[in-house]
Amino acid sequence: MVSGRKTTSLETDLADGKFVGEDGTMNGSLVAARQVGDDRRVALVLQKADIVQVLVRLLCMATSLAALLFMVTAKEASTISFYGFSLPVYSKWSFSDSFVYLIGVSAAVAAHSMLQLLISTSRLLRKSPVIPSRNHAWLIFAGDQLFAYAMMSAGSAASGVSNLNRTGIRHTSLPNFCKPLHSFCDHVAISIAFTIFGCFLLAVSAVQDVIWLSNN
Repeated sequence: MVSGRKTTSLETDLADGKFVGEDGTMNGSLVAARQVGDDRRVALVLQKADIVQVLVRLLCMATSLAALLFMVTAKEASTISFYGFSLPVYSKWSFSDSFVYLIGVSAAVAAHSMLQLLISTSRLLRKSPVIPSRNHAWLIFAGDQLFAYAMMSAGSAASGVSNLNRTGIRHTSLPNFCKPLHSFCDHVAISIAFTIFGCFLLAVSAVQDVIWLSNN
């Protein structure tokens, strides 16, 4: 009791100097509480960034697998009219080196994305940072860059062959093979679309790596 009035816990804290120092500034418990709140907000932001990175890895793996599956199922047999003759035609992804290259790159990207996804998910479940060190970040950045360029080159090479199948060659009698082999060409086109989208996702992942490196 002070002057006939019961002191409150806040007054006791003020008297003990837990919140206000001799110079009139806040210190002690209040500063510590604010620091804890700031640390929690930073941890929440970092956790959200880790979740986004895991989702990007998942999407990248899914798109590369889709590009792979659509390409390996690209095959069809039909007939084509050539100078009044009906000729059997058959096309398969293995007949083109560009399509084989796209399958190889897609398989490599799928394996890379799956490995990084497993590592990131395990760290996220343990509430550990997805990227533990700068060396790890540089390694992931280099891998993402390498595979992004590989996906870009594979998609470009396959697009040239696919466009030739659709338009034929001007001033020659080479026909449009996509008319009788429309299912084959559709599978190839979808595979190329997923390849380009996978390249974009790898570029997004590389940007995330750069942001992490710039902040750490």
